[in-house]
Amino acid sequence: MTEATAQTLDLKGLKCPLPALKTRKALLGLAPGALLRVECTDPLARLDIPNLARETGDALESAEVEGAVLVFVLRRRGA
Repeated sequence: MTEATAQTLDLKGLKCPLPALKTRKALLGLAPGALLRVECTDPLARLDIPNLARETGDALESAEVEGAVLVFVLRRRGA
């Protein structure tokens, strides 16, 4: 599975703690090994999303900045 086939979660405009909470919920609904692309604008997500991945055991595949948008790609654990 590649990033191109990842499910995208658009969380732009949401403030802490909503990006982390919605990301957690979306990850729980994915099959093991599936990718989730998370797009957000809250600067705290730069800390919250990687911490969430550590807590849940899911893999943070990448974390990038595209203009004003933080983009994270996470892989659901278990694959």
